[in-house]
Amino acid sequence: METRPYVSWELIGDFMASAFEKLGVPREEAEICAEVLMESDRRGIESHGCNRFKPIYVDRINDGIQKPVTNFEVVRETPTTAVVDGHDGMGMVIGVKAMNMAIEKAKKYGMGMVAVRNSTHYGIAGYYTTMATKAGMIGITGTNARPSIAPTFGVENMLGTNPLTVGMPTDEDFPFVLDCATSITQRGKIEYYARNGKDTPAGMVIGRDGSAMTDSEAILKDLTTGNAALAPLGGIGEELAGYKGYGYATVVEILSAALQSGNYLRMLTGINEKGEKVPYHLGHFFIAIDTEAFMGLDAFKKTAGDILRELRGSEKAPGEERIYTAGEKEYLVWQERKDKGVPVGEAVQKEFIAVRDALGLPHHFPFED
Repeated sequence: METRPYVSWELIGDFMASAFEKLGVPREEAEICAEVLMESDRRGIESHGCNRFKPIYVDRINDGIQKPVTNFEVVRETPTTAVVDGHDGMGMVIGVKAMNMAIEKAKKYGMGMVAVRNSTHYGIAGYYTTMATKAGMIGITGTNARPSIAPTFGVENMLGTNPLTVGMPTDEDFPFVLDCATSITQRGKIEYYARNGKDTPAGMVIGRDGSAMTDSEAILKDLTTGNAALAPLGGIGEELAGYKGYGYATVVEILSAALQSGNYLRMLTGINEKGEKVPYHLGHFFIAIDTEAFMGLDAFKKTAGDILRELRGSEKAPGEERIYTAGEKEYLVWQERKDKGVPVGEAVQKEFIAVRDALGLPHHFPFED
C-alpha cells in the first residue's frame, strides 16, 4: 500500500518557491505560485496541488512553453474593466494580479471585471474567488483549457474542462465556494479508476464512434490521441441534461476568449502542426462584486449563512449522516491538515527529489528518513 507521509506547509512552501526561483521566477512571484498550489492541498483538492508542481509548471518552464518572468500588460482599461495580456507568464501570478485589479475596481465602483489572454494554467480557480470573499465581495472566475469535452451529440474534443467558479462571503467560518469543472469527470478520476482496476461508469466518456467507453485504460490512451472525449456535466446526449454542462462550458469558453480577443477551442491544444509543444495561450476572467454596494456586507453574509444553514438542516435521505454546502468539506479538510501538513504520495515524493537534485536545492524531506 502506498505511504503518504505528511510534510509541513513551511517546508513544502519554501521548497516549491525556491525551485521556482531557481527556474527564474522572481522570489515574490515564486511564493505566490507555491501558495496557490498549497491552497489546493489545504482544501483536499489534490488534483491541482503539489502533484502538479513538476508536470504542469516545472516541466513547462523547462520546455520553454511557459515563461518564468511574468509580463503583466494592461492593454485596455476603464474604471470598471481591464484587458490584460499575460505573455505566457506564470498563470498564478497573472491570476492574483488580475483578481486584485477587479477587487480594487469593485471597491471604487461596486463591480470590477478583468479579462486575461495569453496566460498559462492558473491552478485552483477557487483561490481567486476566495480572494474576493476575504475582501467582503462576491468573486467569479473561469478559464478555458486544452480541449477535452465533446459538445452534446459530438465526439470530438473541443472544449476544455472550463470551471465556472463562484465564491460568496458568509457569516460562518468559511465562505461558500463552488469550484468545479463543466465536464462530468476529469482525467484524474479516470486515472484513479485505472489504478484500481475499475471501469469508468458509462456516460462519462464518448468514443469516436459515438458509443460510451468504460475501459479506463483504453480511455486514458484514447483521450491522448483524440479518439475519446469527456462528456459535459449531465453526461452523453440529452437524457440527463448533458446539454446544460455543454452550455456552461461554452459560456466559460466565450468569456475566456471573446472579451480579450484570445485563443479558443482547437487553438489551445499546446501542439502545433509539426507536433511540437507550444504555449497554450489560455484565457481567464475575474469578476468582483462589492456587497457594500447593495444592502451591505453584514446583511449579505447573514442571509447567505441562513440559506446555507437551512439547506444543511433539511431532511436527509435515508442512511445519510449529513448534508453539505459548497466549501464546507474543503474547510473540514483544512481543519484536519493545518497542523499536519501536506500528505505526499510516492509519485510526488520522487518528483520532489528529482527537482531538488536537478536544481541543487538543500531541502531534506521527512519521507527520505
